Amino acid sequence: MVFSSITFLFYFLPVFLLIYYLVPAKWQNLVLLVGSLVFYAFGAPRFLAIFIVMMFINWLITKQMYNSPTLTRKKWLLTTSITLNLLVLGYFKYMNFFVDNLNALLQLTSHNIITFNKIALPIGISFFTFQSITYTVDVFRGEATPLKRCSDYMLYISMFPQLIAGPIVRFNTIAAQISERRITMEARVNGFCRFMIGLGKKVLIANQVALLADPIFAMPYQEMATSTAWIGILAYTFQIYFDFSGYSDMAIGLGKMLGFRFPENFNAPYTSLSISEFWRRWHITLGAFMKNYLYIPLGGNRKGALRTYFNLVTVFLLSGLWHGASWNFVLWGAFHGFFLILDRLFMLKWLEKMGRFPAMILTFLAATSGWVLFRTETFSGALHFYQAMFSFQEGIPVHWQPQIFFLILAALISFAPATTIGQKTMGKLFSDHYSTKTLTLVVVFILLIVLPLSIGSLASNNFNPFIYFRF
Repeated sequence: MVFSSITFLFYFLPVFLLIYYLVPAKWQNLVLLVGSLVFYAFGAPRFLAIFIVMMFINWLITKQMYNSPTLTRKKWLLTTSITLNLLVLGYFKYMNFFVDNLNALLQLTSHNIITFNKIALPIGISFFTFQSITYTVDVFRGEATPLKRCSDYMLYISMFPQLIAGPIVRFNTIAAQISERRITMEARVNGFCRFMIGLGKKVLIANQVALLADPIFAMPYQEMATSTAWIGILAYTFQIYFDFSGYSDMAIGLGKMLGFRFPENFNAPYTSLSISEFWRRWHITLGAFMKNYLYIPLGGNRKGALRTYFNLVTVFLLSGLWHGASWNFVLWGAFHGFFLILDRLFMLKWLEKMGRFPAMILTFLAATSGWVLFRTETFSGALHFYQAMFSFQEGIPVHWQPQIFFLILAALISFAPATTIGQKTMGKLFSDHYSTKTLTLVVVFILLIVLPLSIGSLASNNFNPFIYFRF
């Protein structure tokens, strides 16, 4: 079940909200937990038992760790919890990748390959793992106290608005809200508006530019015209942004409707003036997780330049691998890590001297070029696509399609925050508190444009999974 589906919008969500708002506040956590487990079971019923068992084990280990009398035992239990979570993630997400690479080596050395049944990937396992780690580490560091009830811990991990594709919510930022929260009418209306903005981004923009990107990436890259390659990668660049940021908006909006405040996950990333700034604006909660739970523990920038560069590369190689079990994802992480090192060496000074507009365009082109590694399935495919992009070759052209209009619209919306009026408009749209005038305009816009067009689009094509569901 996905947020942008008829089943969720007209069956699951209305029934769930009706029950959630009608029951006393003391029962709302239980209603939300049951609803979240039903939501997960709808998409991955065979993994639900594993999901529940892992949550119970993590809660129990962390409780024991908190009550342990010695630091040595605390560290041992912390290591046990993190290792267990990473082993489960490694088995489900990376075992196929490991065996495929091992078989490739065995074939090169004329040995028999390993026969192996492919392992299905449970949806949301990467986000489940990271949030489990934040809970245990935050408790170990003394930044939060463990939840007394296992059901409350399960609620934190499995909350359906952000279970499948984030944002990654650190435990210490939400612990108090699990115990007690207040749902105001303003929060409900504000959350509804935010949810509908996200739905519009997904259905009316991301899905439309996908109709342009997907056929291009299905073409033989060697025969592709340079113009076709650029249209394809630009379409994917805006598709992944509006798809993922749309999901985040919907998750944040649902959280507000339920009385929770989830962290922002995007902040106009394509207006960045460097790759360093891009990563402060793109998938913000992943960047925060990597910084707090990997980069800083590795030493951050406190141990000299060479160690800093090593830490940056390590973080981004693992970040790439987190996105998927493929060498292309690892290379994508290395690509961004390389640019972050260049920023520290000299690039930031160069970009500053160039001026705002040239710096923004160069950063956007760098990020766009990186998406080639993210979208193509093989390294050779990425090389052929890069060749099509930069060799100015003639080949299979792209004829005018209505989706090009949505590509232009996506670009205008993405770069609008670089202007004063665009920045003010975005600030008002994503504000926690609407003025009466702003609220009226937003609601009218949603009811007259976003809602009917989104429902019409979903009615004609109900299958539109989010890109980050695969991670």
